[in-house]
Amino acid sequence: MRQFPISRTSNSSLLLAMSLNFRSEFFSFTLPYSTPRHFRSRIQTLQPIRCAKRTGRKRYPSEKKKLKLKHKQVLADVKNKFEGFWRLSKLGVTVQNDPGKDFLGVSDPLLQEIAKVLEFPVASMLPPEAFSVVRKSFDARKVLKEPKFVYTVDMDVSKLLDLEPRTWDFISRLEPKVGFVEHMPCEKASGDLITVIHDCKKVSNDTLLSEDISSGSEGSYKYPRIRKPKIAVVGSGPSGLFASLVLAELGADVTLIERGQAVEQRGRDIGALIVRRILENESNFCFGEGGAGTWSDGKLVTRIGRNSDSVVAVMNTLVHFGAPKKILVDGKPHLGTDRLIPLLRNFRQHLQRLGVTIKFGTRVDDLLIEDARVVGVKVSNSMDQLQSDFQKLGFDAVILAVGHSARDIYQMLLSRNVNMVPKDFAVGLRIEHPQELINSIQYSGLAAEVNKGRGKVPVADYKVVKYVSGEDEDTLSNVVAARRSCYSFCMCPGGQVVLTSTNPSELCINGMSFSRRSSRWANAALVVTASTKDFDAFNLHGPLAGIEFQREFERRAAVMGGGNFVAPVQKVTDFLENKLSATPLPSSSYRLGVKSANLHELFPTHITDALKHSISMFDEELPGFISEAALLHGVETRTSSPVQIPRSSDTYESTCLKGLYPVGEGAGYAGGIVSAAVDGMYAGFGVAKDFDLFLGNIESVLGKAQDGGFVKY
Repeated sequence: MRQFPISRTSNSSLLLAMSLNFRSEFFSFTLPYSTPRHFRSRIQTLQPIRCAKRTGRKRYPSEKKKLKLKHKQVLADVKNKFEGFWRLSKLGVTVQNDPGKDFLGVSDPLLQEIAKVLEFPVASMLPPEAFSVVRKSFDARKVLKEPKFVYTVDMDVSKLLDLEPRTWDFISRLEPKVGFVEHMPCEKASGDLITVIHDCKKVSNDTLLSEDISSGSEGSYKYPRIRKPKIAVVGSGPSGLFASLVLAELGADVTLIERGQAVEQRGRDIGALIVRRILENESNFCFGEGGAGTWSDGKLVTRIGRNSDSVVAVMNTLVHFGAPKKILVDGKPHLGTDRLIPLLRNFRQHLQRLGVTIKFGTRVDDLLIEDARVVGVKVSNSMDQLQSDFQKLGFDAVILAVGHSARDIYQMLLSRNVNMVPKDFAVGLRIEHPQELINSIQYSGLAAEVNKGRGKVPVADYKVVKYVSGEDEDTLSNVVAARRSCYSFCMCPGGQVVLTSTNPSELCINGMSFSRRSSRWANAALVVTASTKDFDAFNLHGPLAGIEFQREFERRAAVMGGGNFVAPVQKVTDFLENKLSATPLPSSSYRLGVKSANLHELFPTHITDALKHSISMFDEELPGFISEAALLHGVETRTSSPVQIPRSSDTYESTCLKGLYPVGEGAGYAGGIVSAAVDGMYAGFGVAKDFDLFLGNIESVLGKAQDGGFVKY
C-alpha cells in the first residue's frame, strides 16, 4: 500500500515563519521580577544541579542493556496485535494546537500525532471513538522548542477496525517500543473500591456455593458467623476512611473515632481561627474529618505507582464520591479544599448507610490491653481537657490511623511500651512568590495563558531538589552531614500560607489552595532533612526525639513572631545576606499577620547554611527564584511523621501488640492523600482477612503492596 505524507498544507513556509517568531518571543521574554545582580554573579560559581535520572545518550551502559532486554521481552509478549489495546505514550501537541488543559477528549491535533505513530496517511480518517485519553500533562521545560501537552492514549483495536477497516495493514506493521508503544492483551480494570469489593464478594460467594453443592450442603455459607467483629478505626484521614470503607463493605461492625469535627463544623472553627484568632485545639487545620489534607492543596500525585491497581482504585473511589473525572487523566491531579469538603460529606454518608458508627469530637486517651492484646479504647469528649468523663469501649481490633500531629497518641503509646523508632523527616521555611512571577519563570511568553486558573495552560508550579554533599564543604558549615537533601515540598500554586499549630505556644505553617488555584500567590516549603544526628545535637534521645526537635523550632518561631500566631518572615535576598528585612515587606497571603525577623536565629547553623545553599541552586534551575518579592515564612516542621511504628508487612499488625494495626502517615507508612488511602485500604483487607471476612488474596485484588516507609508525594 502506497503511503502519503500526513501533512499536505500548502502554507508550510508561513507556518515555519510563525513557529520561528513564536520561539523568538518565547525565549526573549523578560521577567518582571529579575534576580538581583549581586546574586547572579555568586550563583554562576556554584555547581549545577545533577539529575538523578539519565536518559538518551547519557544512559549508563548497564541501563541501556536493561532497556534492550526489556524491549526484547515486550516484543516476545505480543501474541496477537489485533486483540486488546495498544497504549501510545508521549504524544505531544503544542499549546497553540491543543484545546487546553480542561479538554480531556481526542482532538484533531491529537489524532494527527496518533496517525504519525501508526504511519497512517490521513489523520482525519481515524475515528476518535476508538481512542481514549489515559493521561494528559503539560510540559513547559526550557529544553523543548516550545511547550506542549503530552498525552498517553489507549487504542481499542477491535473498535478501530470496525470503524475504519483500512487501518488493518498499519496495525499489522506496528511494533512495540518500551515507554512509547505498548500492547495490552486486555483493558486494565479501573473500578472503584466499592465495585472491587462487591466483585470479590460475588466470586467468594459463588465459590462457597459451588463447594457447598459439591459437598451436599444446603446452606450457602461455609463458615456461619456468630457475630460481626467489632473494629475501631481511630482517625478519619484518608487511611482511616479507606480502612473503614473496606471493613464496612466486607461486613465488619466499624466504629470510626475522630477527635476533631465534621467538615461543616470544622470549617467554622477554622474561620474563627483566621478571623478572631481562636484556636480550637481539637478542630483546626490538622484535626478533623478528612485529616490534615482537607485544608490543603488536595494533591493526588504519588510515588507509589500512578498506574498501579491500588492507586487506580483510590482515584476511582474519589470520583465515585464526587471528585471530577479529570483527576483520572490529569498528569498532576489535585482537588483543592472546596472540592474535598463535599466529597468527604458524601464519603461519610456512604459509611453511615453501611452501618458505620462515627464519633466526632471523641479523643482516644488510652488503649485497653489484656494479655498483651488490645481489647478496646478509653475515650473522652475532646472538648474536656481534663478527661474527667471517659468511656471504655470494647473492640476486637483497633486500627490506629492518626495523623503525624497527634503527639499525645505517641506519648500514650510510649507509656504502653509500644515499639516506636525515630524516623528522618524535614524542617525548613515556606517561601512565597507572586504567582505571576512563577508563571513567568516557568512559561515565559505563555504566562498570560494562565488567566488565574481559567486559561489554556495550568497555573505554574515547580519542584526542585538539591543534595548537599562533601563537595559543598567550601560553601557550607563543617557541621553539615555528608549527604543531606534540600527540596521543595507541598508546592501550592495559586494558594495561601496557613497556620497548622495545635498549641497556642507553638507556631507552624503549611500551604493550601482551592481547586482553581486563583490566588495572587504561590508558596512551597523549602526543607532540609533532619535525622537522629540532628536530634543528638540538642540532647534529644529516644523514640520521640523528633517530636521534641519539631517543638523546639515551633516555640522559637512563636517567640520570634511576637505571639498571637504572627509568623516571623524575611525577604529571600535578606536571608541570603543574613540581615533583617526592612519594612514594608512584600505582601503575604498569611492572614494572621507577619513580622520581620532574622530567620538565621531559628535553626542551627548547618540547617540554615543548607537552606541558603539550596536557594541559590534553585535560582540556577529557576532564574528569578531569588527575588525582592519572595518572602520566607517560619516555620515548616510537620512534613512527615517523626516516628514509625513497626508492624508486620503481611498482616499490618503491630509487631509488639496484638490487635493494634498502625497505618497511614502518623504511623510512618505514607506521605500524602493517595499513599495514605492506599495504606489504609491494604490494612482494611489485612484486618478483614484476620477475621475471615475476606478469604481471597489481597495482591490478586490490589496488586503487590509497596514497601512500608515514608513516601514523599
